[in-house]
Amino acid sequence: MLDAGTERFVDHAVALPPAALATAFDRMVDGRATGGREASRAARPSAAQDAVLTHRVRGGLLPRADELDGHLTGLHSDAKSAICIAARAVLKRGRLTPEQYALLVTPFTGLGVPTPPHPTVDLS
Repeated sequence: MLDAGTERFVDHAVALPPAALATAFDRMVDGRATGGREASRAARPSAAQDAVLTHRVRGGLLPRADELDGHLTGLHSDAKSAICIAARAVLKRGRLTPEQYALLVTPFTGLGVPTPPHPTVDLS
């Protein structure tokens, strides 16, 4: 139910080292004040898609829970939230403006996580 680009994003994001995941979460929080909350709402998938996405993120992070929380208390939960928000943007990128998409995925692309390009329409 997830497209290949979303699966690839999640697989790369859950493999990031703890310090990188903490950085991504902090960047995601910083972006909430500059349109991140609205962008996140616009990227909301169906309940079925969200369940599949969340299951994939949890499955990738659960084996690392002790490692993540050992680095920073609560990082396991923070990483899950940040990855899910960005992965929803990847999954629903066609619904987002290019600016919204960039706002939600940049915390991870800045760390080298690949994302599909935004499907902008050239009307010229």
